[in-house]
Amino acid sequence: MTESLPKLTQFRLEPQANGLVHLVFDCPDRSMNVFSNAAIHELGAFAEWLHQSAVRGVVVRSGKASGFCAGADLTELGVAYDMIVAARSADRFDIAFDHFFPLSHAIRRLETAGKPVAVAIAGVALGGGCELALGCHYRVLADSPRALLGLPESAVGLLPGAGGTQRMPRLVGIELGLEVLLQGRNLGGQQALDAGLVHAVVEAGEEVAAVEAWLLSEAAHAVQPWDRPEAAALAHSDYETTITVHRTRELARMLGHEPAPLAILDCVELGLMQPIDGAIRSEMAVFAHLIQRPEPRNMIRTMFLGKQAADKSKRGGGPSARVTDAVASIEASVRSAVARYPRLREAGLVSDGRTLPPVQNRPRPNFWLLDHPDLLAAVEAMSAKLRPTISGLSDDELLEVDYQLAARMVLPAYIGSISGLLQIRSDMPSAT
Repeated sequence: MTESLPKLTQFRLEPQANGLVHLVFDCPDRSMNVFSNAAIHELGAFAEWLHQSAVRGVVVRSGKASGFCAGADLTELGVAYDMIVAARSADRFDIAFDHFFPLSHAIRRLETAGKPVAVAIAGVALGGGCELALGCHYRVLADSPRALLGLPESAVGLLPGAGGTQRMPRLVGIELGLEVLLQGRNLGGQQALDAGLVHAVVEAGEEVAAVEAWLLSEAAHAVQPWDRPEAAALAHSDYETTITVHRTRELARMLGHEPAPLAILDCVELGLMQPIDGAIRSEMAVFAHLIQRPEPRNMIRTMFLGKQAADKSKRGGGPSARVTDAVASIEASVRSAVARYPRLREAGLVSDGRTLPPVQNRPRPNFWLLDHPDLLAAVEAMSAKLRPTISGLSDDELLEVDYQLAARMVLPAYIGSISGLLQIRSDMPSAT
């Protein structure tokens, strides 16, 4: 059954006597599964093999008790970002598209292999893990508070680039789909079942038996809802108003500075009027432009790596006095600068809950501040005074400071909090 498969290291293949095969996601030397480049290419190889295989069906499950999959390998994502922005501007789109599309392509090949594929989800399935689950024909979720599906990419300045912006709203409806995509809403248990995101919720420990029972039943099938003959693309007029409402709300929330929410809305708006094959390519085209910008890099560093550093510090009894003092000093200086130049709030500094009109409907090629010399001069004067405040911090302490300031809504994550503010003029990719 496995003769033609390449050696798998991130997955393992377990043939069963009943004609099924288990594809077990189990990244070595990791506490949680993530989609590394190796895992992505192995999933693609498995999907191609499945097209030629005589197996009766596939059970996709995790080999880890910690969960199903937490999403992308963010370290590799950072390497890819550096590779893309180091290239000539004319080449960046193609490099980004070709680098990131293989996961979307692998999931599409999996769901069109002509064999029923069912997934057993006993823990978190986030980001790419959720997208893999959406690409399966049958989804069973353990009845556990730990078993959740979600697409949190917008929180770190990105969008789901493996079909998430297309399959989620097609399964649960546009309104709920946009809540998942834009607000980071996770669905589990009865909510996931009622929404149509999963087909069954079972007692923890019974999810594998449940998917096997479906695969061996007469109900098993290998056709997704969007691939059925009666499936039709939506007319733009069917959802145009919904898109407009969410776009208006997102612009008001972040004043037009974060590209990810608008990019997600573009993906949904462009994709739902197309068949799925065109839709996932439109999604990747939007992603390939988004990944070239500095905001995703800044938000990953500030809101993901920074939170990790803060959580680690808290477990160790922190934060340290150096971190606490730095946060307090920077916050006082930023508030003083904003009091003197109230328009700095338009860049997202010291968000105090008051509603401001969006300053732009699309993020510009450069940060908005770079187009306002008077405000930029105020920021740079403030930054020069603050530079000694962070000069003695370790890398982890600086991450913690960045996260704390962003979480307090003193400095925005899209700029990179205080670290990004100190180098704002150099933060845009070269145009060469």
